[in-house]
Amino acid sequence: MVKKNKTLWLLGLVALFALMLVGCANNTDGDDSNTDLDESEEVTADPGDESSEGGLDVGIVLPTRDEPRWVQDEQRFKDALADSDYTTEILFSQGSSANELQNVQTLVSKGIDVLIISPHDGDAAGAAAEAAAAEGITVIAYDRLITNSDAVDYYVTFDSVAVGAAQGQYLIDNVEGTGIPLYLYAGAASDNNAFLFFEGAWSVLQPKIADGTFVIANSSEAEALADSPELSRDEMGRILGQITTNWDPNEAINKAQTHLTAAGDELKGDVAILAPNDGTARSIADTFATDSDVTSFVITGQDAEMASIQYIIDGKQSMTVFKDVRRLVEDAMGMAVTILDGDTPETTGSYDNGAKDVEAMQSEVIVVDQANVQAELIDSGYYEASDFTGLE
Repeated sequence: MVKKNKTLWLLGLVALFALMLVGCANNTDGDDSNTDLDESEEVTADPGDESSEGGLDVGIVLPTRDEPRWVQDEQRFKDALADSDYTTEILFSQGSSANELQNVQTLVSKGIDVLIISPHDGDAAGAAAEAAAAEGITVIAYDRLITNSDAVDYYVTFDSVAVGAAQGQYLIDNVEGTGIPLYLYAGAASDNNAFLFFEGAWSVLQPKIADGTFVIANSSEAEALADSPELSRDEMGRILGQITTNWDPNEAINKAQTHLTAAGDELKGDVAILAPNDGTARSIADTFATDSDVTSFVITGQDAEMASIQYIIDGKQSMTVFKDVRRLVEDAMGMAVTILDGDTPETTGSYDNGAKDVEAMQSEVIVVDQANVQAELIDSGYYEASDFTGLE
């Protein structure tokens, strides 16, 4: 694909050169030292040399360096591009939509053709997407959907509803009896994925709540909707308002402590815990483990973070949903390269972001627990056995 604005840049360079000659011709101070441009100072551009424009091909903006998941993504993006002729730069927004917008503006100024962005706040990220789209840049939402904006072109993701459904099904498959206290937790209400995860989990948990297998322990809003198989966005929002962790392990600890303090003995014993991701799962698990009235718990997670894999091996966390970031990065970079080559990328579905249906490429997810952790994460080469203790 021809870099945009190259012709305009060359024309501008010619015009600048002409102005320099005019300025020299009009010099009347008697000093003719600048009447000829020294050959060594000529500015030239090789049409096939992208670096001569000082530009980039692909800009990547990730939400934070403070979560292991995104640091892993950074390295895998770098690995994916190691043998590529295309250039890229990766920036982190550190949990700030303002930083995110500034990062995108910085990348736009460097001449990118494709923006890959995992938004901190899906709704607020519309401004960043629109800043890129206004310059003719293709916008790919990565792992998190940009909402309420028609400036996003594609979405590369795992099937987030399937992730939540896998978490909920794991709880169902690993409890016995009825009246089991169910503690619900969710990600940030600013993240569209948090809604999709919860939607998937609710779709399988709700029938078991309705039939008495589970008793909701920590959300009056969820209790009030226990007979509703499907929830509107507003209804889910009210539930998330009570159970959000904001993807913050410390906030997850505070929420769990508050809920355990408020719970009576009938809401303890053997319990089930829907935790949204690995970082919050470890914090919640540690908190529940310190309550002597909680005799056992089954707890979910996602992302297959190294620390949580050790927790699973040690029996401290029950499962994680493995989303192979290698595949997601390959899908995102494959889509970007297809666009740079002037072709239309393949997609497998679409998501309504509130302003348009965004074409999406979806990657599969895998449930990992003690039974298959060796096969899925070690034998596959995702992690090294030496990274953990307790593996046979």
